[in-house]
Amino acid sequence: MAAPARHFASDNSASTHPEVLAAIMAANEGHALAYGADRWTASALALFQAEFGEGSAAYLVLGGTGANVVGLGALLRPWEAVLCATTAHINVDECGAPERFLGCKLLPLATPDGKLRPEMIRAAVGGLGEDHQAHHARPRVISVSQSTEYGTVYTPDELRALSDVAREFGLLFHMDGARLSNAAAALDLPLRALTADVGVDVLSFGGTKNGAMGAEAVVMFDPALDEALRFGRKQATQLPSKMRYVAAQFEALLRDGLWRRNAAHANRMARRLARGAAEVPGITITQPVDANAVFARLPRGRIAPLQERRSFYIWDEAGSEVRWMCSFDTTEGDVDAFISEIRAVLA
Repeated sequence: MAAPARHFASDNSASTHPEVLAAIMAANEGHALAYGADRWTASALALFQAEFGEGSAAYLVLGGTGANVVGLGALLRPWEAVLCATTAHINVDECGAPERFLGCKLLPLATPDGKLRPEMIRAAVGGLGEDHQAHHARPRVISVSQSTEYGTVYTPDELRALSDVAREFGLLFHMDGARLSNAAAALDLPLRALTADVGVDVLSFGGTKNGAMGAEAVVMFDPALDEALRFGRKQATQLPSKMRYVAAQFEALLRDGLWRRNAAHANRMARRLARGAAEVPGITITQPVDANAVFARLPRGRIAPLQERRSFYIWDEAGSEVRWMCSFDTTEGDVDAFISEIRAVLA
């Protein structure tokens, strides 16, 4: 029986990496104390600290939306607000979860490429004024996605500039790092160079999009946030009882650099796809291919026939812009076959 075709809808659609599956199976022996009182969790947390620095601590959770809710919850009070890109996952794809569960307000800022910039923050914060009568939600957090929902990557200098403006206005700095591994691999930098070293306060770190079965984490860089994260994780239903299975996945990803190998491969496949697709008449690549996402514009009437061959999502219906995602298990053969299908459909 032939293996099912891989498609380009999302890196969430990818399989689980064999080394991660093997780690889960190895942890599936006998009894282990629940809620993280096990040797796998202790090992995984030590690996997180080695990656992000001595002042950091990780809190394992089950999902990306949960990680964002728990992480932002440690930074916010209900009358406070989060400055984020209009395209941010917390704004578009989390069904209002931060606003419902935290009582906060999101203040989305339009960007051409998914990246916030210091001047945007200054304009947004300055425009709200002092508000002594307490009519407006008070900005408290800047939240960025790395890589962004447009597949673009913040450099360390860009992140440091945002951190500086956060300090200027007394704000805190949150990163949705669902694809932080892809960003770090793209820039050939350690994870801490894009987080702890540039002033991030809380990170939502993704494993699921990079080879895990269902494993995310919240990483904090200020010990004063420990209580809020420990209790907030449980209250937000994100404390896994059988945590060893989540921890074992991060052990596999972090111990020998599997996270980087997976992410670097996905990035390479995206570049290969972008190069091939750009040569097809009628295709325009609309964003820099910094990580593992390719955004393209093609004739509206050709989108549905192409989706019949490989699944992918329409990003901007009005602009006929689509998104193609590559994963750790995307092969050169997958990419080349898809490019051939694009050529056939657009011919």
